[in-house]
Amino acid sequence: MINVVFLGSSAVLKDRLQLLPGTNVMFATGYKDVIRVCKQASSTTGSNYHVVLYEKRSISEDITAITYLRKKLPMGYLILMAESIDEGERATYLSCGINDTLMAGASIPEISQKLEFIERKREMLFTNQTSKEQILRFKIPLWKRIFDIVFSIGALVVLSPVFLLTAIAIKLESKGPIWYKSKRVGTNYTIFDFLKFRSMYVDADKRLKEFEQLNQYSNAEDEDEAYRSAATMDSEEDVMLISDDFIISEKELNSRKIQQQKNAFVKLENDPRITRVGRFIRKYSIDELPQLVNILKGDMSVVGNRPLPLYEAELLTSDECIDRFIAPAGLTGLWQVEKRGDSGKLSAEERKQLDITYGRTYSFAMDMKIILRTLTAFVQKENV
Repeated sequence: MINVVFLGSSAVLKDRLQLLPGTNVMFATGYKDVIRVCKQASSTTGSNYHVVLYEKRSISEDITAITYLRKKLPMGYLILMAESIDEGERATYLSCGINDTLMAGASIPEISQKLEFIERKREMLFTNQTSKEQILRFKIPLWKRIFDIVFSIGALVVLSPVFLLTAIAIKLESKGPIWYKSKRVGTNYTIFDFLKFRSMYVDADKRLKEFEQLNQYSNAEDEDEAYRSAATMDSEEDVMLISDDFIISEKELNSRKIQQQKNAFVKLENDPRITRVGRFIRKYSIDELPQLVNILKGDMSVVGNRPLPLYEAELLTSDECIDRFIAPAGLTGLWQVEKRGDSGKLSAEERKQLDITYGRTYSFAMDMKIILRTLTAFVQKENV
């Protein structure tokens, strides 16, 4: 059983927490009192796992309190409960020790769901990080790591001729490097160099703005406003944030931060930045093969949730979305093999929910099923 301690002054929250089914909720009068309450709970229940629900106050006061709690509660999972929080504040709270966030107005079922997730994954969440402290961290299961090593080595050997031919074709068509590296966010919000074969022209970023309306995930109701905004935008002032698959302007990103739950994914259809070789290697997923090196290094797994560009990950750092990062980052995953409807697309919300589902329920059997479905989809794509 995980002990739950609430630190805050909201009478409404206190009353709501007392109604949580099957949960022993305790209350502390100050951040140092949290330690006393946790020790008392440990002696009573025999459990050293603690969830602290921390009500947001002033950021200066909170930094002191959360830093203290993180140091004193190595087996603690700290959840910030706030009416609102901007991205700058979120980064500050994460850096000083907060593991997760919940809206202060979260319902009893929403809070219960979060606590149930922590209970199911507590051995994973409270894994030894060093000999001195234990913090929120996903640790890949041994069976999964062994499979990743064997699979990646075998695939690299078998596919070495494909690597060679692809490299030659890329160099013959356009100037630039063979490999494409981008910073991606994977498991535990770890940032790493994500590898691909280059499939775009090296000066693609200069042409991004004129193709922004091709975004396949944009909502139809927002298109007219986005078009008008783009028409009046000063091209020299607007900074474009790009990766190999995704495109967004800094101004658009700031706008999306306000509506981040609606859509955190931006993708072009028929992207004219892609080379002819690039279209071919993307069609057959050959551009993804260098990620076998990422898998061998341990940055990724064969099956998992797709690693996200930094600006996309920034839009998915709240509430239940954290569950997708407490899981392996992968070459293929659940949403890649799901049916995508008549148009061949998944909505941004569908993608997020499938990532969260995988993070909560993955297993060896599920991984094998996803791999088989991935191979089947690849064969069908070749026959089209």
